[in-house]
Amino acid sequence: MAQSRRVERVASLIRREISELLIGGIKDERVNQGMVSVTTVEVAGDLQHCKIFVSVFGSDSDKEQAMAGLRSASAFVKGELSRRLKMRRTPEVVFVLDRGIEKGTTVLGLLNRLEDERQEKGEPPEASDL
Repeated sequence: MAQSRRVERVASLIRREISELLIGGIKDERVNQGMVSVTTVEVAGDLQHCKIFVSVFGSDSDKEQAMAGLRSASAFVKGELSRRLKMRRTPEVVFVLDRGIEKGTTVLGLLNRLEDERQEKGEPPEASDL
């Protein structure tokens, strides 16, 4: 139990530090082109590996460029985490594109379009148990 709390605490600290680095620490222009934000951080139980899930707002090209920039900055990011968090052993950092927000936006767009079509036809809205 204490191990999982420790892992969660480390993940939270890493998320905070990465968010700060995205604002002003990573100088790579590719990262600064799109709006990049950290959605989730997963740290392995042994604290050896860390997956940082990021959302990138922009075109597919912006997303590819931002991910390439983040991958090339991963050694710098690991060094900064080591310096800032003062951990005995800093986990290896891997950036992963999180498409969850993008998928959610697509689903909301479809639902809104269905609602608009329903209103155009004059159909009553379906009853909801919510």
